[in-house]
This record gives sequence, structure tokens and C-alpha cells, in this order.
Amino acid sequence: MINGILLTQYNGRILGPIAKLLGIILNWIFIFLNMIGLPNTGLAIIIFTFFIYICLLPLTIKQQKFSKLSAIMNPELTKIREKYKNKTDQASMQKQNDEMQLVYKKYGVSPTGSCVFILIQMPILFALYRVIYNIPAYVTIIKDSLMGLAQEIVSTPGGSDFVASLKTATVNFSKLDYSLPESIIDVLNRASSDEWDSIINMFPDLQNFDAARIAFQKYNSFFGLNISDSPSFIIKNAFSEGNFLLILGALMIPVLAAASQWLNYLFMPQPDSQGDDNPMARSMKSMNVMMPLMSAFFCFSFPCGMGIYWIAGAVIRSIEQVIINKQIDKMDYEQIIIKNQEKYEKQKNKINENNSKSISSLAAVSTKGIAGVANKNINGSDINTYNQNAKPGSIASKANRVKEYNEKNK
Repeated sequence: MINGILLTQYNGRILGPIAKLLGIILNWIFIFLNMIGLPNTGLAIIIFTFFIYICLLPLTIKQQKFSKLSAIMNPELTKIREKYKNKTDQASMQKQNDEMQLVYKKYGVSPTGSCVFILIQMPILFALYRVIYNIPAYVTIIKDSLMGLAQEIVSTPGGSDFVASLKTATVNFSKLDYSLPESIIDVLNRASSDEWDSIINMFPDLQNFDAARIAFQKYNSFFGLNISDSPSFIIKNAFSEGNFLLILGALMIPVLAAASQWLNYLFMPQPDSQGDDNPMARSMKSMNVMMPLMSAFFCFSFPCGMGIYWIAGAVIRSIEQVIINKQIDKMDYEQIIIKNQEKYEKQKNKINENNSKSISSLAAVSTKGIAGVANKNINGSDINTYNQNAKPGSIASKANRVKEYNEKNK
């Protein structure tokens, strides 16, 4: 790996392997789209999103069941909270926690069940950011479409220095080695329309320029937006170019992200509030407000490809939830609770049985140890040769008393 070259795939310990796997999947999808005459990275991301959410469908169903069971068990949790409402001592708080854990086990759910889906999705989001930010590093067709022009720029006197002077290069890629074609590809991947124009104006004899630009715009443009650029970056450059249509398109990414996220929560089963004292209800209300706003903020700052993934994911989740909700409403939750209770009782009996065995083993070991002490003095010799001068309270003294008792009661 050459230091500072963004075209090299990300090699972080945690996100690196995930990014490489996502990059392989995205590359396969792009190759397929190219075979059917629709080679577009934005479309590839939408198909990729559909694939990811199909893989996460079992977890989604489990999360929906958790939400439904939460609505059923919330009255019991509310009673427990009322029971310990004004008790703040440690013992009462521990009892409250224990009783609530029993309710969770009774219904077969986890108190952190609603967070699992988010925790699993976050590494995918961060790894996907790495992939989309450096599309040519993972999608070979896009890399090959720019490689000829990059090699020509490197071999042209002054070409590398001019690319390094572009604002895209100085702001984002100041540590790149511009004598390498890979570094030139990184800049071309993020370059604005004005910067592409400035390259051909400075070097009109570039033979591969037109073919590379047409291919790149075909691959990496989604409704006129470069998916590797963030909406904030696009808006900044569009103002300088006076392209207000491009500004509107860039603004639609964060707006649609927030709207689709809000739509997603409307379809999500909500637990019964049971009053304002329910922490779960308060948490869900806060999340319903914060998540759309966070979606808009992130999608404004991240590459447009991330926004496309975010919007497509929210829409797909909404469709999934409509279908899953219909199936969940048909389930017999009384039978589900009975099965969970039977499972919980078996686990409880098994734990009690293991604890009984442990106590019996400890008792046997302790009895054996006491017998050994009774037959040995502190020096380890037989009690028949006990020390007559043993100090009161010592183990030898106690052994002497045991011997005397045994002799008297033979």
C-alpha cells in the first residue's frame, strides 16, 4: 500500500474487511448492470441497498416482534415502576431491576432489542462511506475508464502539477503523490465540471479526455449529481457556476432522507405509551424527532451516494414494515408468551439445579477439610502425637480438644 493514495482500498482493522466485502458486492452489481446496458453507480447503490435489507430481513422481523411484545408487556413494567416510584435506595433499585428482568424473560425479549438493528447497521454505513467515497478503488469498470486519462496526464509535462493545483486536490488530497496515475484518478473522481474544463483548457492535446469524461459522467452521475460529492460540496461549487438547478437537486438529498426516515417511523409499531413516565415511550418519541434531523445532517455532509443509500434503505424498510405488520397482526401472541414462559421456566430450573450441585460440592469439600484438620495438628502430624503446649485458640489446640472428646466418648 502506498501512503496517502485514496484509490487504495481502506484497510482499517474493523471497517476495512466490511468495506472490502461491500465493495466486492457493489462491483458485481455494477458489472451486471453494465452487461444489461445500465451501468450507473447510483442505480447500483439502490440495488445494493435492497440486497442488504433482504439479508437483514430476519433481524427486522425479530425487531417488529419485539415492538409488538413490548406493547403487551408494558403494563406490567409500568406497575413495577409505580411500585418502586419513590424508592431510591440501592436495594429497592436492584429489586426493581430484577423484577423487570423477569418480565423481559417472561415475554422472551431483550431490553436492548430495539437497538440491535441500529448497532448492526452502523458498521455497514461507515464502511459503505469508505466505498462510496472512493468508488474507483472498488468498482473496476470506473477505475479502468479513468486510468488511460490519468496515465496520459502523468506523462504530460506539467500535467501532474496542474492537477495538484486544483482546489479539489489542495483541499481534499494534499498528501497524494501526483506522479502516480492512482492519485490523478482520486482527483478526477471528485473534480467539479469547472475543474474538468480547466484540465482540457490547459492541455488541449489530451487524447483520452473526452472518452474518460463521457464514461465517468455516465457511470457516476445520478440525476446530474456526482455521487462521490457531498451535497454541501455540490452546492458550494454550483453557486460559483450559477447552476441553481444543481443546487436544488443537491438539497433534495438531505430533504428526502429526513422525509423517508419520518415515513419509516410512521409505519413502525409503537409501544403503548402508558403515560409520560414510561422511559421507552419517551425514548421512542425523542428518536422519532431526532433521527430524521440526524439523517438530513449526515446526508448533507456525506457523499450523495450515502444519501441515496439512506433514502433507499428507509423506503425499503417502510415497504417491509407494511408487509411484516400484516403478518405480525395475525400471530397468536398468547401462544408465543406461553412458549417463552415454558422456555424461561426450563432455564430457571436448570440454573437452580446447577446451583444445588455447586452447593453440594462445596459442602463435601468443606467437610473433608474439617475432618483433615481434626486428624492433623498444625505441623501435619497425626493427632496421637499432638502438641501438649499448643497455644489456646490455635488449630493444634482445637485438634487436642477433638481428640479428648473422642477418647471420652468411645
